[in-house]
Amino acid sequence: MISGFEFRDWLLANDPALSRLRMGTRVTLSILLSFTILLLIHMLIVPLPTASYGLGIVLSIEGGVAVRDKGSASQLITRLLGCLASLVVVGIAAALESQRVLSDFIFLVVIFLASSARVYGPRGFAIGMFAFTSYFLGSYFHPTIGELPVVLIGPVVSALVSHWVRAVLLPDNWRRDLLRSLESVRGRINQILFKLAALAADGKVDEADRQELRQLEDRLKEVVLMAESFIPRPPGGVFDGASAPAAELAIRLFDAHLATESAIVLSYQSPPSFVLVHAVIEDDKAVLSAQEKAVADMEGQPQGETARALLWLGAARRQLVETIDTGRRTDFAEIASVEEVSTPTAVDFSLKNPVMRSALQITLAAAIAMTLGLALSRERWFWAVLASFLVFSNTNSRGDTAIKALQRSIGTLFGIAFGLVLASLLSHQMGIAIAVSIVCVFLAFYFLQISYATMTFFISIVLCLIYGMMGVLTFDLLKLRLEETLIGAVAGTLVAFLVLPARTRGALDTALAKWFDTLKELLSAVSDKKSQPELILISQKVDACYRDITLAARPLGSTWSIVTRPGQIRQTLAIFLSVTYWSRVLARNHTADAVDDDLKRRIAADIGMLDTVAPRGSECFLIIRKQIRPTGRHLPLWREGARLAVEMIGSTLERLYPTETQDLPFAAGKAIAPVNQE
Repeated sequence: MISGFEFRDWLLANDPALSRLRMGTRVTLSILLSFTILLLIHMLIVPLPTASYGLGIVLSIEGGVAVRDKGSASQLITRLLGCLASLVVVGIAAALESQRVLSDFIFLVVIFLASSARVYGPRGFAIGMFAFTSYFLGSYFHPTIGELPVVLIGPVVSALVSHWVRAVLLPDNWRRDLLRSLESVRGRINQILFKLAALAADGKVDEADRQELRQLEDRLKEVVLMAESFIPRPPGGVFDGASAPAAELAIRLFDAHLATESAIVLSYQSPPSFVLVHAVIEDDKAVLSAQEKAVADMEGQPQGETARALLWLGAARRQLVETIDTGRRTDFAEIASVEEVSTPTAVDFSLKNPVMRSALQITLAAAIAMTLGLALSRERWFWAVLASFLVFSNTNSRGDTAIKALQRSIGTLFGIAFGLVLASLLSHQMGIAIAVSIVCVFLAFYFLQISYATMTFFISIVLCLIYGMMGVLTFDLLKLRLEETLIGAVAGTLVAFLVLPARTRGALDTALAKWFDTLKELLSAVSDKKSQPELILISQKVDACYRDITLAARPLGSTWSIVTRPGQIRQTLAIFLSVTYWSRVLARNHTADAVDDDLKRRIAADIGMLDTVAPRGSECFLIIRKQIRPTGRHLPLWREGARLAVEMIGSTLERLYPTETQDLPFAAGKAIAPVNQE
């Protein structure tokens, strides 16, 4: 039997800070409470048309997903503005109900304006989503002008309920989220230690083990970035004397991440002893003290370097545990909150802005989907438009759009198939059907952040159950929904590829340019003897830029692509991962006193190499490299770490455009090559 603590640990391991759990719960509660209040109004005060319920339910979803402002006051303003937008567009839809052609044209105008509103940031995005979904539902449910006053009760109720759920019932709390994310960091470090213990028992590391460690390391990186985002920073982003507790926490988190990476890297070349790994897991101070003395006799040996890395990880993990315990006792009271300082950005309505190009694409895709959808069904064509609109959400390139269109189609297909069976089984069990629908709504938005296909799958099941409870569920209706969804998905994909395409390589070039610039900023800061907090902040930016590179490169190796190069993609990403790792080593080990003419010369050489390779952008992902050869020499990580990091950054960058004799100094899963010697 699973205990409460084990279940909580499992949740944190799979959902750092419980953010997905909170989103799923918020959306589900908002829908339930809004529907209940509307039903009470219907029964006790005034009858409500179906459109009021539809708007209340759908805008409850948008209120939980699309509203992303910082602070409850800003969120309330956004929701109220969204209600105003809903009022306007539903009124227009009702007024044009008798003029279908004009109404359809105005729908396209609303789609363009809703998409263009994203230039105003999170608030514009949310209001645009409110406007789009409201016109969609207004055209779908056909409310009359006379019904508008009661129809608009739905959006108002949903806005107020969604705000209450998020601001009062399940509020944002950075202290709580920070504690949970730190617990997740500890849990993922423990997973890595357990894996290292298994490798130590076997005494060898094969390719499958390396792959598993890479995956565990990626999961650790993900939650470390999340934890860092919860630590309040001064407006400039760099910690000062007034923010000492927060700075200490950030350093401890940074150390835990870097120590874990170093333990993994060095274990590739020389697996650690089981006794040492077990002592680190159990925090056995007596054994660890004895191991520290033994390491002194292994100076310059691979086993010694691995042991040093494990001892460092043990110390960093111990400090992390102390921080978590302190956070539980004090709720991080010693860390002062920092008010968000919003920096106004210029609004750009030109086609140079990707948002405006995307708005044109969305509108054209919606027009195509509308035309083909109408040819298929006069009543259900809205599904095609909905699909064409949503496949562009949160995408950066045409490859991303194609992947999302495929995910939506697959999720709809399997959701309809499963939902049809489920609705048939529960056709006379309304209570159970309602309960299952509620669970599916929760699961849909619980998985939204990690799998769009899964979200679509559960939403399709909910629709099947609703149709079943309404007595209108037929195979032809579900077949029509699938066909309309495919029309919208295909329309979106074709437009993404043919009209003002945001090429995958273009998005990748942008991500790479940011990474190169940030790495150059770090090297320059080291040469200029900047403080360690400044260097760590910049190295964290390098890490974030690497994450953007992995996201931008994802479509290059996707299985939907006609030509895939997964081997080349992985090799190239390993190079960027290596340099990102060494940038953290550089930031952590650098001291201003160590900057001499020799180090400045090496840094200048690295910057010169960056200036050479950066203009070539994503061309490096097309390079066919020979198989990386493992080497036997270990890495002296503990000697002059900053100087070594500068050397390794340069020699690793050379691998982007290799000659026949070059080897990659460090690729995930391979041994570490010799340091360049003069």
